[in-house]
Amino acid sequence: MQAVIAISFVAFIFNTSEFIPIGLLTLIATDFRITEAKAGFLMSVYALVVAFASLPLMLMCSRFNLRKLLLFVMGLFVVVHLFLAFANSYAMLIFLRIGVACAHALFWSIATPMAVRAAPKGKESIAISFVIVGTSTALLAGVPLGRMIGLYFGWRVSFFIIGIVAFLVFLALLKTLPQMPSGGVVSLRSLPQLLKTPKLLGVYGITMCLVTAHFIAYSYIEPFLAQNAHFSQNGITATLVIFGAMGVVGGYLFSKYYDKHKETFLAFAIFGVFVALLLLKILSFNSLSIVLVCVLWGLSITLFGLTLQAKVLYLVPVGTSIAMSIFSGIYNLGIGSGAYFGGLIVGFLNAGYVGYFGALIAFCVCVYYRLSFAKEIPKAES
Repeated sequence: MQAVIAISFVAFIFNTSEFIPIGLLTLIATDFRITEAKAGFLMSVYALVVAFASLPLMLMCSRFNLRKLLLFVMGLFVVVHLFLAFANSYAMLIFLRIGVACAHALFWSIATPMAVRAAPKGKESIAISFVIVGTSTALLAGVPLGRMIGLYFGWRVSFFIIGIVAFLVFLALLKTLPQMPSGGVVSLRSLPQLLKTPKLLGVYGITMCLVTAHFIAYSYIEPFLAQNAHFSQNGITATLVIFGAMGVVGGYLFSKYYDKHKETFLAFAIFGVFVALLLLKILSFNSLSIVLVCVLWGLSITLFGLTLQAKVLYLVPVGTSIAMSIFSGIYNLGIGSGAYFGGLIVGFLNAGYVGYFGALIAFCVCVYYRLSFAKEIPKAES
């Protein structure tokens, strides 16, 4: 399991980098004298690059040894983050973040398939949960810690430290990753047949919509908590830690119980996100209430990501890297769309409305799930 743990560390560092702008939004906006909505555009650009680069890059690299490919991706990630520490303009910051996004696109195309291949037989669900726990730990520790460093030393120092930690992870990969041949060259000709896989388009559609709903609100959670729940800076950081902690809890529950309760996990995840978004503004008058909403929200979105990845792996046992690259692209298209629409809502209304708009989209996902998806998937997995 050493290789799986190493990949989990890579997931931690990648997702810390991806989501760190959420915790540093106000600092970046103040430094470059731009609005918070424009600073939030960093999330949109990053996610859209991942969305549209994932499949082309994976097709180009499908013949490469996965160990060498992951080491190259980590090397690119380290170099770009060291340059990010010296970004002196908003345009330069965006340009460098595009470089990180390209590395991210390749990593999330191969991360889960590599973890599953490296895991002992019968431990595939645990391997997936390890990768997601790495992601969740980024929300639990990476993003809040990066935010604290940014508050005291400046946001550039946060990116620099991410680069240093990534270099240490790179050294760990050199030692622990086994040789892992490519799963085979994949061409564009195979994509139509892949997309005809029963239920796969349903998985992709639900992913796109619910992730959009989530990030409409989550991208602007910092100004929401400050302006609507009247949290202090330390209160915001603590809430982000609690949100991330639910990811670790979700990873544990998934590894322990998913195989016996597959549909329960997915239903809880989808409806949990909807309920949390709906209650976000309603319960913002009370600190404890809003923290409990974030507990439900963090747990639900973690289980959603885990369950949907497991379904992709189940539905596409051959050509998994390509199926996962499409999944990663769609997930990040949801991130970018959510951050963009969230920015419009914040700009034209205020941060207090992001939960309601996210809940509206999540409600549509709930309806679709109940009418079709929930009835069909059990038959396929029985």
